[in-house]
Amino acid sequence: MATVQKTKSAITLKGSAEIICDYLNYGINSILFQRGIYPPDTFQTVENYELTMFMSTDKKIIEFLEKTLVQLKEWLVLKYVNKIALIITNVKSRETLERWDFKVEYEGDTSNGEVVSDKPLSTIKKEIRDVVRQITASVTYLPLLDCICSFDVQIYTKDNIELPEEWTESEPANIKNAQSVKMKAFSTKLHKMETVVTYKNTEL
Repeated sequence: MATVQKTKSAITLKGSAEIICDYLNYGINSILFQRGIYPPDTFQTVENYELTMFMSTDKKIIEFLEKTLVQLKEWLVLKYVNKIALIITNVKSRETLERWDFKVEYEGDTSNGEVVSDKPLSTIKKEIRDVVRQITASVTYLPLLDCICSFDVQIYTKDNIELPEEWTESEPANIKNAQSVKMKAFSTKLHKMETVVTYKNTEL
């Protein structure tokens, strides 16, 4: 008599790190598009999280984010990362106008590399979808960026880790007259990510 065993889907620590990096890739691209950092015609539409999203077609941006996220994935598995920050800067004045903080918390007992999460991927994607919708809606209250801007990505790590040659330490990107808005969080049950946008309040 044949026996049938129902197997639950399990997300490993590496798999959870991949989900985080996937969200950041789409989230950062969405922010670059929504905030008008680059011309709309340098983006293409893709479907993910049951949403139509915008991804840059600029090879330099794609390569930069790929290299950043490959390193981030490794550090997330090792629990080195506290926060990732997307910094938007006025090219002319070098003033930081906007900062998107992606804060990381480690959930459960991740001391064992074999630890897994049984949280359904569909539930995680729904939570991510809600955050992405909030990012898209942020254009209704964020100040207009009426200057040429550039962006950079900072990764906040634990002290005393050995940085690869292409990485350098940098100062925190503080904003004058800052105001912050917290988005919804999402969790894989191994990593929890909270997204916060901080911007210069031009009404002060």
